[in-house]
Amino acid sequence: MTNLILESEILNNVLEDKSINRQEIIDIYQNSIKNSNDLFLTAQNLRIKNKNNSVTFSKKAFFNIINLCKDTCSYCTYKAEPGEEKISLMSKQQIKELLQLAKKYKCIEALFVTGEQPEKKYPEARNWLKENGFKSTAEYLIHSSEMALELGLFPHTNAGNLNFDEMKELKKTNVSMGIMLENVSERLTKKGMPHYLAASKNPQTRLKILENSGKLRIPMTTGILVGIGETIEEIIDSILAIKDLHEKYGNIQEVILQNFQPKPDTMMRDVPSANEEYFKKIIALSRIIMPEMNIQIPPNLSPRSYQSFLQVGINDWGGISPLTPDFVNPEFSWPEINKVEENSKKAGFDLKCRFPIYPEFLSFINKKLRDKIAVIENEEGYVKEEYWR
Repeated sequence: MTNLILESEILNNVLEDKSINRQEIIDIYQNSIKNSNDLFLTAQNLRIKNKNNSVTFSKKAFFNIINLCKDTCSYCTYKAEPGEEKISLMSKQQIKELLQLAKKYKCIEALFVTGEQPEKKYPEARNWLKENGFKSTAEYLIHSSEMALELGLFPHTNAGNLNFDEMKELKKTNVSMGIMLENVSERLTKKGMPHYLAASKNPQTRLKILENSGKLRIPMTTGILVGIGETIEEIIDSILAIKDLHEKYGNIQEVILQNFQPKPDTMMRDVPSANEEYFKKIIALSRIIMPEMNIQIPPNLSPRSYQSFLQVGINDWGGISPLTPDFVNPEFSWPEINKVEENSKKAGFDLKCRFPIYPEFLSFINKKLRDKIAVIENEEGYVKEEYWR
């Protein structure tokens, strides 16, 4: 594939590792509307060049710590209100029991997820914290992360807009953290748009948090949501914003590209799912913009076709749980890991189990965390097979 020559001069420049500008990226997309083959070939070439013939995943347990949330995103079904059946307010004992069960299932990652600063809106959240002996959700997450490490799992926290000091403390016990940029478009925050009732999704706020993660040298997961009414220019600007941050700080470990799926109990329930061909073009553009980046799609959101995305630039499936549901997308079950491995193999790729931190970012974490990883790490920086199979 290294001798690939295409009709497009811009794509040939990409293959020669020459930089391209925003307008050229837009032109690549516009040209792909008639024929996307060259775009996909270029993305696949770059993916093989930079990531070889392997695809990774993280074997995780999803801890739905608290799903009260002060925001209301038009597409979100994760958020609960007091009194709803789906509300989750995990006690320390419940967290401990799930950690122990996760260990029995040979999970590696403890994914800790919360709503956005729930204690600022809900007395129920404040009472829950008080009952468990904490003043803030962040403080509870620090304690939960310590429990996870004691029981042999590696924490990854995704708790929305944490401040600098909270992130600094969580870095001591988390091998990585995450926050979705979603999109840099201010337009999507206006009345009638998906983020209108979600102040925390303000693009500048999200970018500031990602910048803080860079200053703290936290291996960071971020990403964008595709199909929520954005324009192609807004998508490209969002990917370029992530690229700029990574070039400045070098700490963005992966970019999740998530295809919108309508949820029945949300304001956007009648909006169609993201078009698959359009979604694939966004993935391919992301690979072209960031050739060396780890790019992930959730396989459960494309259950009938996820393996086909291996041909357009991805190199990671994200977290897959044999134990807990995807509380963010509860209507989409995780595929079985052995099935993912089988389908990856059929597509020409070997499945490898990673930690919640990619091998190239292991130097970012403290000695205590690094030593714990070393116990079950193979020579490539992935999880030894006997610890996850």
